[in-house]
Amino acid sequence: MKDVANCPKCGGLFVKALRPICNHCFKIQEEHFEKVTTFMRKKQNRMATLREVHEQTEVPLEQIHQFVREGRLLTRQFPNLGYPCESCGSIIKEGRLCESCKGNITGGLEKIEREKERLEALEKEEKRQQHSAYHSLSDRVKK
Repeated sequence: MKDVANCPKCGGLFVKALRPICNHCFKIQEEHFEKVTTFMRKKQNRMATLREVHEQTEVPLEQIHQFVREGRLLTRQFPNLGYPCESCGSIIKEGRLCESCKGNITGGLEKIEREKERLEALEKEEKRQQHSAYHSLSDRVKK
């Protein structure tokens, strides 16, 4: 059979065609989404935090994070929603990493690149010195 898989949520077998989860889990996920959007549509709830949305709707925090990550809940309409950074866990609104973690990673990469360039320059200088030393010895032998 083609594309038969176990559902990552419930473990049941399903044909993996349109979604990465089975139909039963998909229906539950859509019910959760409907609960969250119904709650967030009310004007008094638009500034609700993740914790408040979770407590009022009883939808798991991971599921709410997924809705925001997928763009189904827009952070420009609901500014207090977000999902955790994959590195440190602080709440972010887009991407996979917060600015601090991005800075740490790019800083580390830049440091490695500078060290690599420094080592290449040292090797080049050593080769140049060896090469010029060779010529100076051969010049002495010819005279």
